[in-house]
Amino acid sequence: MATRDALGCSGIVSAMCAVALGAALSVAAPAQAEESPAVHRVTYTVTAEQPTTVGIYFREVDPPSWADYSHNPYEFSPKDDLTLEPGKPWIREATLADPMRWAMVAVSTGGLAPQNAGSLRCELAIDGIVVDRAAGPKGALCSLRNW
Repeated sequence: MATRDALGCSGIVSAMCAVALGAALSVAAPAQAEESPAVHRVTYTVTAEQPTTVGIYFREVDPPSWADYSHNPYEFSPKDDLTLEPGKPWIREATLADPMRWAMVAVSTGGLAPQNAGSLRCELAIDGIVVDRAAGPKGALCSLRNW
C-alpha cells in the first residue's frame, strides 16, 4: 500500500501535487497593494436663533498624525468668521478617513456680547447620520472625541 502525504498524494504524484499547490497559492494570493482607506462624508451645520457674529473652526482633512496636529492644529482646522442669520445655516462638507477621531466643528462668539441661552447650535453628521448635536449661549462644540 502506498504512503500518502498530508495532501493525500502518493509517491511521484506527491511532488506534482506540491508544484500544483504552490502554483495555485501564488495565483490565489495576489500581492498586497496599498489600499486607500475608506473615506466618510462629514457634514457640519451651525445655526443661530438671532443674528450673531461668530468664528467657526472645523476639521477639513485628517492630519497625518497626532504629532502633526499638535504641532499646528490650525493647519488642519480652517476658521470662518461670519454673521449667522436665523434660517440661514452655515453648512460645510469634508471627506475624512477617520471621522471618529478627527471630525469636529466648534462655533463661538469669541467673547463678544452675550447671546440668548441656547442661541448657537452645531450638528455633526457622518455619511448622512447625525452623530452629535450641541447648543450654548456663547458657543458649541460637536465632536465624537473629547477635546
